[in-house]
Amino acid sequence: MYLDALIAIFFFLVGLEIKNGIKDLKTAVVPIVAALGGMIVPASIYLLLNPGSHVWAASMPTDIALALGVLSLLGKRVNPHVRLFLLTLAIADDLFSLIVLAIFYGDDLEPIKALTTLVAATIGFLLPLRTHALHKVIKVLTPVSTYFIVPVIVIVNIPLDINISAFTSQTTIAIIIARSIGKIIGITLFAWVALRIGGHANIGMKEITGIATLAGMGLTVALVIADIAARSEVELDQVRLGLFVSAIISGLAGYIWLRPTPAPL
Repeated sequence: MYLDALIAIFFFLVGLEIKNGIKDLKTAVVPIVAALGGMIVPASIYLLLNPGSHVWAASMPTDIALALGVLSLLGKRVNPHVRLFLLTLAIADDLFSLIVLAIFYGDDLEPIKALTTLVAATIGFLLPLRTHALHKVIKVLTPVSTYFIVPVIVIVNIPLDINISAFTSQTTIAIIIARSIGKIIGITLFAWVALRIGGHANIGMKEITGIATLAGMGLTVALVIADIAARSEVELDQVRLGLFVSAIISGLAGYIWLRPTPAPL
């Protein structure tokens, strides 16, 4: 029950961030298109490697808190526009993930699960707050989410009692490949296409590729989807393991990729 309340607060903040983040469509087009690619390609790779699986959508979400956390470790080594691009991409990713959750997993949502995901996010998005008040609420809730709610959700879902065979299961391997490789391919490719047809970004393709690598860190929303979609505890543990492994791989690779980027003058 307490966990459901924390998840409700997390998704309420997601709704607020979506409301606040996607304003200027002109500058948001490229990261929004990139977010679509970062969901379509991983899901396609996952289903190709593990056809018929009901948990395919767990391969799609990007974790805002984790990705921005790794980015913050780089400090001034990266262009400040990289953070804005990543934030816009992750917000769009959350919006698309909620749509996928509603369309493809609506029948699997128990009433309390619906309250803690779709309804909470919708309330956050539709809440009639003035810009100043909206920013204030986000400023208050963001550290609570980043330093308390997200760690609690992650810790609760850490796959401690994992059978060694889970490391070689089709589900685990498909999640790892779909996230750690599919995110890079999907985000980079779709961003490149968006730029080619007239989109604008204040960062280069090298930085976009670094963002795409960090986007493989997907735990919070992905874990919620996995908990809803998994047909057994064994499958759920396999998805959890795949998500944790791919998050570690993506976080380290993204940090290494972006670290040499010189700070703007």
